[in-house]
Amino acid sequence: MSLKVGEILVKQGLLRPEQLSAAIDEQKKNKALKLTSCIISLGFLKENEILKAMEKHYQIPGIDLTTFEVDKNIINLIPRDVCDKHCLIPIQKAGQTLVVAFSDPSNLMVREDLRFITKVKSIQPVVATTSAIHQAIERYLGMNIRDSEKQMQVEEDTQGNDIKFGESATEVIDQVGANEDSAVVKFVNAILTDAIKKRVSDIHFEPYEKRFRVRYRVDGALNEAASPPFSMAQAIAARLKIMSKLDIAEKRRPQDGRLKVRTRTKEMDFRVSVLPTLWGEKVVLRLLDKSNLQLDMTKLGFEEDDLRLFKSNINLPQGMILITGPTGSGKTTTIYSALAELNQPDMNISTAEDPVEFNLEGINQVQMNPDVELTFSSALKSFLRQDPDVVMVGEIRDHETAEIAFKAASTGHLVVSTLHTNDAPSTVIRLTEIGVAPYIITSTLNLIVAQRLVGRICESCKTPIDVPAQTLINLGIDPQEVPDYKVYKGRGCGQCNNTGIKGRAAIYELFPMTEKIKEAILKGASTGQLRFLARELGLKTLRRSALLKLKKGVTTIEEVMYASVKDI
Repeated sequence: MSLKVGEILVKQGLLRPEQLSAAIDEQKKNKALKLTSCIISLGFLKENEILKAMEKHYQIPGIDLTTFEVDKNIINLIPRDVCDKHCLIPIQKAGQTLVVAFSDPSNLMVREDLRFITKVKSIQPVVATTSAIHQAIERYLGMNIRDSEKQMQVEEDTQGNDIKFGESATEVIDQVGANEDSAVVKFVNAILTDAIKKRVSDIHFEPYEKRFRVRYRVDGALNEAASPPFSMAQAIAARLKIMSKLDIAEKRRPQDGRLKVRTRTKEMDFRVSVLPTLWGEKVVLRLLDKSNLQLDMTKLGFEEDDLRLFKSNINLPQGMILITGPTGSGKTTTIYSALAELNQPDMNISTAEDPVEFNLEGINQVQMNPDVELTFSSALKSFLRQDPDVVMVGEIRDHETAEIAFKAASTGHLVVSTLHTNDAPSTVIRLTEIGVAPYIITSTLNLIVAQRLVGRICESCKTPIDVPAQTLINLGIDPQEVPDYKVYKGRGCGQCNNTGIKGRAAIYELFPMTEKIKEAILKGASTGQLRFLARELGLKTLRRSALLKLKKGVTTIEEVMYASVKDI
């Protein structure tokens, strides 16, 4: 059926044969994707163009399921497995006529089968794209638990703690059910598989007084995914703790663990955090997808001149580079890409991380463990006896860690670390607050990189919008530059789950230690003074970096306002 769509598009001159071949090759790499999704993601066509081509070919009306509200009263007339198998979904009923959206309405036998299943007099077909139908199936018919079980294997992480069985845990274990037929086991497996499929970064299992909900974080935004019965809350938490090899009898203290999931198409690590709340244990799973880890520095979002500056600094023989930003701003990806660039046979690289998120071959990664007094500061002391060339410290949190890190950076080692600050200039003030002397900062620190993430406009539903010139000026754009800005927004479609945003890009603020900046730091300049000086020197601020993404049509005005710090 997928190839048929490709042939239709080629026949109508919308797609070249070599483009169809490229889309088929892309689909072979990821069998979970439909051919139309590959065509759209490669930028060959938009979803509405494919829909118009199908309307023309089949000579029946087309429907955009991303904007059409399906009648929920008739959605269950056709079983989920039939909808999946034939790529169709019922959308409306008028008397004894059922309107069904098909990706391939030419199969008359399927229509007869549907008439028999639904007991209606006639089936009225309309055409929709494959991706839109699958998106509607997910939205209205929910997760296919049986299919999820078939495609998933759960492996317990061998590095976890032994499960401790106590008397108080007996009842919970019985509720969870040791056999694989348990409804809880099926539900958890389905949630994990669904999250992998939807590019989720975090899963939240949240108990409240009268309800229990599951939420997904996708591209930085939290959305409700499911609301299982409240009676399942305790059993779901216990199941997740068993999978992560945590102590299921302990419900008073927070716990952290890991688990590994293998589907037909990929293997995924999950970082698990359990927190006791007023109404039960909240469990948050962070998905660590190594296949999505971007280690190519040219694709991170740096502007050309910023990338040259960053590369020149990470190749210096000694000194410190600090990557700053709030949690979830992509600092780990930037650091890993820098380490991947430096990871050569003649380099000895050691990292102290809490936790180690991704395993990088050729780099000595150490997991922090406060229980045995293995902290950032103690790991750093050990690293200096291991003949390192490059040292990465997960985070500078206190004076002791900062002192050892700066000492290492001033004695022939390149040190890369992170700090939680809003922008690059405020990092200097934060270091002085920790207790690092200004003369040490100016003599040792080479570069500060502040970063944020902005949502990428979905290419499938990207459309230009009219914005008043004053709005752009209020954002900080020079009035003379306003005509150069063509602003876009995503309308919302099946490819982006109707959000208009698909994926994220980084914006950067690079703050090199120039002589003028060093002088200002030694004179005790404030954050505002340093920020003003940076602008005078022509350094790009976070806001300016975000505006460049807006100018290139990568992101939206809303994302610019949300993600960037306002210039002074």
